[in-house]
Amino acid sequence: MGVDRTGVTPVEAFAYDLPPDRIAQVPVEPRDAARMLVDRGPLAPPDHRGVRDLPALLEPGDVLVVNDTRVLPARIAATKPTGGAVEVMLLEREPTGTWRALVRPSRRVAPGTPLTAGPLGLTVGEDLGDGVRRVALDDEAVLDTVGQVPLPPYIHAALDDPERYQTVYARTPGSVAAPTAGLHLTDRVLDGCRERGVRIERVELRVGLGTFRPIATDHVEDHVMHEEAYRVAPEVLAACRAARAHGRRVVAVGTTSLRTLEAVEVTGVLEGRTDIYLHGDTRPTLVDTLLTNFHVPRSSLLVLVDAFVGPRWRRLYDAALADGYRFLSFGDCCLLDGRPGRAR
Repeated sequence: MGVDRTGVTPVEAFAYDLPPDRIAQVPVEPRDAARMLVDRGPLAPPDHRGVRDLPALLEPGDVLVVNDTRVLPARIAATKPTGGAVEVMLLEREPTGTWRALVRPSRRVAPGTPLTAGPLGLTVGEDLGDGVRRVALDDEAVLDTVGQVPLPPYIHAALDDPERYQTVYARTPGSVAAPTAGLHLTDRVLDGCRERGVRIERVELRVGLGTFRPIATDHVEDHVMHEEAYRVAPEVLAACRAARAHGRRVVAVGTTSLRTLEAVEVTGVLEGRTDIYLHGDTRPTLVDTLLTNFHVPRSSLLVLVDAFVGPRWRRLYDAALADGYRFLSFGDCCLLDGRPGRAR
């Protein structure tokens, strides 16, 4: 089943068979030991490399852009006064100090219900739609001791070190999921890129419901992304545009970095909220190379990959599956070439 680039595309066009044993349950050590499938365009088979090879695959003057958001300890196991268990998944702090959160089971928690999680008290407020509730915390200072880093539901093994679900350059807490392509990068790889003459820049997109929410519609075009907060410094945008003007590449580390840059390119607004959704012919215009993991079938992230390289994604995924690559958040990665003339 192919992608209809004239307007209506069934979500099933992005289905593929992912055996459960190919879903990585633990990250490789060291980080840069992960494998990297290198896309060489529509007319050539991909190369099989490693993340350690990234500096050699870039050119002086290229700009490598990372998302330096840090993952919150956002998953809280709480208890109602009756003793019933409630899971609270913080999504985003509101300007008033309350939080938008997923609460499970939401229908059994009436507005105004107090919860406790060790020294932390919570109050569940109104339903904001899409299963999101407003939640107040009485002492955010204890969140680090009470909350847990929220791993994706397909990962069943606990992490020995929660820092392994943070990038080495993570700064400001605010995300509920890691920008997972960046988990592969080490100081050694980043230093190698700098020595190569590659400029490294940071953006921020606070990963929330928009990134990981499944597509629940029958057609790709009907999916609606939730807004996420982002920020791009003016010098970062200038560096990216200058690189493109001089024939160099803008290399986004992860789909969140790509979406952030494209949101700014489309709107001209350097800081705010975005629900940008790349699909079909709405391909990126500023980013031309993407380092990304292998994504869940029928997901908006896989739809973005199709917008970047076209139907070639399926051949690349088939090659990765045939050669034993590990998939999803703790899996291996691919380096995709979306430059004009090579994207389809």
